[in-house]
Amino acid sequence: MFKNKTLLISGGTGSFGNKMLRYFINNTNIKEVRVFSRDEEKQDRMRNEIKDERIKYYIGDVRNYKSVYDALYGVDFVFHAAALKQVPSCEFYPIEAVETNILGSNNMIDACIKNKVKNLVMLSTDKAVYPINAMGMTKAIMEKLMISKSRNIIDENITLCATRYGNVMASRGSVIPLFIKQCKENKPITITDPNMTRFLMSLEESVELVLFAFNNAKNGDIFVQKAPACTIMDLALAIKEIFNTKNDIKIIGTRHGEKTYETLINKEDMIKTIDMGNFFRIPADTRDLNYDKYFIEGNINTASKEEYNSDNTKRLNKDEVKEKLLNLDYVKNEILLTV
Repeated sequence: MFKNKTLLISGGTGSFGNKMLRYFINNTNIKEVRVFSRDEEKQDRMRNEIKDERIKYYIGDVRNYKSVYDALYGVDFVFHAAALKQVPSCEFYPIEAVETNILGSNNMIDACIKNKVKNLVMLSTDKAVYPINAMGMTKAIMEKLMISKSRNIIDENITLCATRYGNVMASRGSVIPLFIKQCKENKPITITDPNMTRFLMSLEESVELVLFAFNNAKNGDIFVQKAPACTIMDLALAIKEIFNTKNDIKIIGTRHGEKTYETLINKEDMIKTIDMGNFFRIPADTRDLNYDKYFIEGNINTASKEEYNSDNTKRLNKDEVKEKLLNLDYVKNEILLTV
């Protein structure tokens, strides 16, 4: 499938991009992987860490249509991971989130269509469902853009889809590196709300989700991977046990734009969601605006479906969280550094 093909990863120097790049270099006979990002320092670091002539680096910004368009010449597949994803910073600078997550994503879609890219997989988030913060709202609009454009594609050789997932454990800016740092520095572990729940997904699982979407998507689809969740308190306690520390736990209150629990699929979409084993597929609503021609008499079943969220999914206890953490390369490396 990937032989003699070219892949571009936007935001390719981030946690997901790094893991996906290594997957393709180590497991496929792909012709070329293009890393598209705006941070030349991170690109230089990656260039020195991963030496492979199939990797090409492109400096650019998704906000700049021409830089996106030029980088996509000759590309077969795109994984769009470039985003502003920190909830508090997007709350303080929402227009920046709009520029990157909405307008930048629109640039990516249009440039992919113009360059006749075969597959575009866009990375979204659970915060796009029932959004209350700027980051989630901009990602929700990104999803809507993808679905809208997919309805109007004349060239049937391109597939637009998205993946939606919760917290990727130990990714940049996530809470696990912070908790570990606080443990090592013998500082209080700062948690927002002990009862707050979050989905738990490893970087490897995020790669699995994107590849599943790539292989199974129809235009406008959104894919979700089934994932367990835990409370923030159990996560903090698990990390304390792993590093054998006696740090105090300090409750600091919720940050700007945070929810008590996150939702991956809302109640309305669950009605049409297709269970595919370890994954859910949410097909696009392909109706046009002439709603009367779709009307069928029957019972209203909206209320019969429950949303899929971090409060009603499988809940891991402290020991189960600890086991999952100990499988992460990041945590293993941090343990070695403490010995």
